Amino acid sequence: MNPRVTAIEPSLIRAIAAKKKADSIDLGLGEPTLLPQQRFIEAAARWAAEFGVKYTVNAGDVRLRERVAAHYAYPGMSAARNVVVTTGSQEAVYVAIKTMLDPAGDELLIVDPAFPAYAKMAQLEGIPYRHVHLREDDAYRYDVELILDAVDRATRMIVIASPANPTGRVLRDADARRLAEGLLARGGPPVWVLQDEIYRELTYVDDPGNLARHYPFTIAVNSLSKSNALTGMRIGWIIAPDDAIDAMNKTHSYVTSTASAFGQRVAYEIFGEPGALAEQSAWYRAQHARVTAALDASGLRYVPIDGAFYACVKLPNGHDSLAAALDLVERRGVVAIPGRIFGDSLEGWLRLSWVAPIDQVEEGLHRIANM
Repeated sequence: MNPRVTAIEPSLIRAIAAKKKADSIDLGLGEPTLLPQQRFIEAAARWAAEFGVKYTVNAGDVRLRERVAAHYAYPGMSAARNVVVTTGSQEAVYVAIKTMLDPAGDELLIVDPAFPAYAKMAQLEGIPYRHVHLREDDAYRYDVELILDAVDRATRMIVIASPANPTGRVLRDADARRLAEGLLARGGPPVWVLQDEIYRELTYVDDPGNLARHYPFTIAVNSLSKSNALTGMRIGWIIAPDDAIDAMNKTHSYVTSTASAFGQRVAYEIFGEPGALAEQSAWYRAQHARVTAALDASGLRYVPIDGAFYACVKLPNGHDSLAAALDLVERRGVVAIPGRIFGDSLEGWLRLSWVAPIDQVEEGLHRIANM
């Protein structure tokens, strides 16, 4: 058996979620509670009934790729050839890491607190990686100078999620510009930036930064999972420059061949209706206001929520986040995720998902505060 696989620890997030009881308040797993927009599924079903559900080309249906590229219109990446449709954004991230980094000499720099899959994917491929830790005393703000100072000669890719899982922080546009300027000024081989934009449509600040607008060596990944409550549809995409996208499509073709043709048709319908991609964001903005008020009332210290649907709350000094999460799920009926999962910098915190009904979120916060 591949020792790289056996060395990777199972997901602690799902292990804790598995302890949930029937009456537990679930503030753990990051999945929307909204239902998807049925009209797009129904339109895709009518199309499938007439034309069948056959293979597309490896990169995905060209008409869908045209719509994705035109919607984001990133400079130098606005044509169908700049898009590969993947089996969710997780495959997109894996394909980018596997394709663009040489295990023999390249290094991945992960800006954390971060989704743990980035490091595990690098580990699976034998790619060296390091973490640059955003600071608790700065509320985990994206500190561009800290990131630039962490880049060294071996660094060939930086992975940044914005909005971030777990903190909900957003890279601001001015910071995206500064990061692009700093990386371009380095000289030598380019450092790629992989921006995970899966929560892009769920942003509550006025000036979010998208590096693909400013930096020509950006690879942007996204999906319909969070924006349109289609986690099980498994449709994502990579948007990248010409000199990278062909190689990533080659990797994708051997990882999954093609993404679901039915799922691609659902995506085609969504991208064909103006505003459909952001339609559900109104509910998240309203829930964000309710959750922020509940957090303020709870007395818990929390990280400012710029985007996504998570809140990180601080435990009393010296408290172990894993022990606290186990106590909550086993004795207090609340599922919460220990911060240590997302990097050492988030130890002593809990990550909460706030997609549950607001009365459940409020009760969960009450139980955490009492603990």
